[in-house]
Amino acid sequence: MEIITLIDKIYEGAFPADCLNRLTSAIAQAQRQSGYRRKAHWDEKDVVLITYADQFRESEAPTLRTFSRFYQQHLQCFNLVHLLPFFPYSSDDGFSVIDYHRVNAICGEWSDVAELHQHTRLMFDFVCNHISAHSAWFKHYLAQDPGWDDFFISMPPGTDLSAVTRPRTSPLLTPFTLANGETRFIWTTFSADQIDLNFANPEVLLSMINVLLDYLAKGADYVRLDAVGYMWKTPGTSCIHLEKTHQLVKLFRAVANEVAPGTVIITETNVPHKDNISYFGNGSDEAQMVYQFSLPPLLLHAIHYGSSRALKQWAASLDAGNGATTWFNFLASHDGIGLNPLRGILPETEIVSLVRDLALEGALISYKNNPDGTSSPYEINVTYMDALNKKEDSDEVRLQRFMLAHAVLLAFPGVPAVYIQSILGSRNDIEGVKVAGHNRAINREKYAINDIEAALSDTRSLRHKVYHSLSQLILLRTRQPAFHPDNPAEVLESDNSLFILRRRAAKAHEEVLCIYNLSGKEVSWTLPDNRLYRNIAGNAIFDSNHPLTLPPWHFLWLKNAGERQQAE
Repeated sequence: MEIITLIDKIYEGAFPADCLNRLTSAIAQAQRQSGYRRKAHWDEKDVVLITYADQFRESEAPTLRTFSRFYQQHLQCFNLVHLLPFFPYSSDDGFSVIDYHRVNAICGEWSDVAELHQHTRLMFDFVCNHISAHSAWFKHYLAQDPGWDDFFISMPPGTDLSAVTRPRTSPLLTPFTLANGETRFIWTTFSADQIDLNFANPEVLLSMINVLLDYLAKGADYVRLDAVGYMWKTPGTSCIHLEKTHQLVKLFRAVANEVAPGTVIITETNVPHKDNISYFGNGSDEAQMVYQFSLPPLLLHAIHYGSSRALKQWAASLDAGNGATTWFNFLASHDGIGLNPLRGILPETEIVSLVRDLALEGALISYKNNPDGTSSPYEINVTYMDALNKKEDSDEVRLQRFMLAHAVLLAFPGVPAVYIQSILGSRNDIEGVKVAGHNRAINREKYAINDIEAALSDTRSLRHKVYHSLSQLILLRTRQPAFHPDNPAEVLESDNSLFILRRRAAKAHEEVLCIYNLSGKEVSWTLPDNRLYRNIAGNAIFDSNHPLTLPPWHFLWLKNAGERQQAE
């Protein structure tokens, strides 16, 4: 049995028999109770919406009910909804989970999750690296209750942890006082309120597998493994992407395969590209999808400078996959635009230049500590709308650049995901940063339902224009077999002002030629293959015998309309 083999590797044959019996019993019970059938495989119709469960509020109604109604009325161009952590929490807008098994009271109950699930497939967050300092688990630890002593990781304060990769500038170890008055320094990778779990303890593994089984029972179609790269700690190493971390991901995948076939495991690792793709494993034993973290900053860089040079080179290097894995593509999320995925692709001077330019336009910058004691920019905190544009730009230009970027996202090989703030056309929430006291609040605005519906109904507003334009483009994407995630993508040669992608569906004998002008100038290009092309968004016909001219920040999705000689 694959699960037992993986446990033997992780715990080097020392996993207690009692723990193994409890684990296999829990899995067997979950199998017996499993009734929900998941979609067998992804396709071009899959487009994900990323949102908070409390995104929209109205008086005396659980936010999940409000969201479900809004989804049914306005957002059915998406066929899968990623609900960011909707559990009771103490900080980080949900990622410091107090209780993995309950729904936050403001959001509603599990029945409200189930009601939404009647209308769309769902993606849950499995916050597997850490738990809230206010959780019952950590309170048991501090109280020194029997059985909890090894649930978390304590280190003598003088331990040399200089090799540990740091994603934040906060201290790695946080002092806490136990019931007997003893002070222990506890491992806290992300903040003093987010206590890292000790997976070396078999009881921790059992508890977290039970969390995963609960999510599968509640109908999670996709499971996102948050901050997964840090799960296993070995002092003296970087404590990121360790082999045992990969084995834990493989174990989660094996459990999901056993209990709920069709579940997609997605790893979230905001790291350089080569480390990110390592979570595909051998292509069939680890994550089915990995977050495509390099795409958001690379596309931003390309549009900001009007040059596809780096984007083309990177995109051409991507492996198309084997049908068993694919990319989870996005441009914006609840976090900022990560910069680590650019490292190794762009020179540091270009990264710093991009950061400086965006900071001058109102973006906020978050930093991380390096092993040598220096700090580096870690992410740009900004809405993708304002990242692409300058303060003095007109809304017309804002809309053009925004739609250009999302036309790349929707045509890129993989499954695309759109953040709620993007479909709503949101700008930087500076007031939200002041209230919350942290940079990421700039792109996490919540809304009264009446206010947002009024804004979307105002035909003069940027929100209205973005919502309608992007919704229509998403629906257009879902009708193109060439955009199936498993179909290959070819980057065509062109001037660096252009980015040109060809997607082909071999079985349907269809292809879509995607042409993007990333620059602020008019650009011409000669269409290939001596044929006619049809604009699938408007049915205009283009002849390969005449140069195609694109205005600044415009794009075309073209289909073959026949051989040119035959049409004359």
